[in-house]
Amino acid sequence: MINPTATLLISCPDQRGLVAKIANFIYANGGNIIHADQHTDFAAELFLTRIEWQLQGFNLPREFIAPAFNAIAQPLGAKWELHFSDTVPRIAIWVSRQDHCLLDLIWRQRAQEFAAEIPLIVSNHSNLKAVVEQFGIDYHHIPITKDHKAEQETQQLELLQQYKIDLVILAKYMQIVSADFIAKFPQIINIHHSFLPAFVGANPYHRASERGVKIIGATAHYATADLDAGPIIEQDVVRVSHRDEVDDLIRKGKDLERVVLARAVRLHLQNRVLVYGNRTVVFE
Repeated sequence: MINPTATLLISCPDQRGLVAKIANFIYANGGNIIHADQHTDFAAELFLTRIEWQLQGFNLPREFIAPAFNAIAQPLGAKWELHFSDTVPRIAIWVSRQDHCLLDLIWRQRAQEFAAEIPLIVSNHSNLKAVVEQFGIDYHHIPITKDHKAEQETQQLELLQQYKIDLVILAKYMQIVSADFIAKFPQIINIHHSFLPAFVGANPYHRASERGVKIIGATAHYATADLDAGPIIEQDVVRVSHRDEVDDLIRKGKDLERVVLARAVRLHLQNRVLVYGNRTVVFE
């Protein structure tokens, strides 16, 4: 996009006149709305919306938009986020031994499929160091041990601050991130197979094959203190049959994990995901 835009993600108690009030804020300040989407969750009595407008010709300087809109949002009881399209987020990818999601994200970033920088890779293993350094990305090996996990997470947090990271992607990072860490850095996207909770633990594809499953899938979600149960951003499935061996299931699962994670990251970076409670609205 040549002309930069601003995007508001808003959730508030449902009430009359919300669309008019929000749109009028932009119109009254000379803005041109280019995308607007909304959803009402009647069970939760919530109104949720994403509205994007061009900054060219907008009367308010960027630094004044947030306080000006807050004067409108407060009486509505609204929660809101303001994003600018020309802000380039900085991503840290966390990985263990598997490289399929890691390499896919690096390739997509270099192919400019999404606008972001990837200055940092963190791993609890060293086996991918040589692969990552080919791309000129810093690789930090931080082994995780039960007795020293708090110290190691402190080291990870320091790296995120040092590299000015905006988003962490758990690209098959096979360690549990503590609730304390997530409280300090909540912007985390995770990917996993969708056999949970039926096949928890090791060798899920083997046990799924033994059970004769007919569908396998992948889920990308925001990380929360409740392991693998955070707000879901994206999912997909593929059918399998009796002809598929365990290796076929694993290959198809990896393909899904790559695509689902890439979609979730792209949606997040485009500010199309609005979280409320343990759910999301995804404005595509």
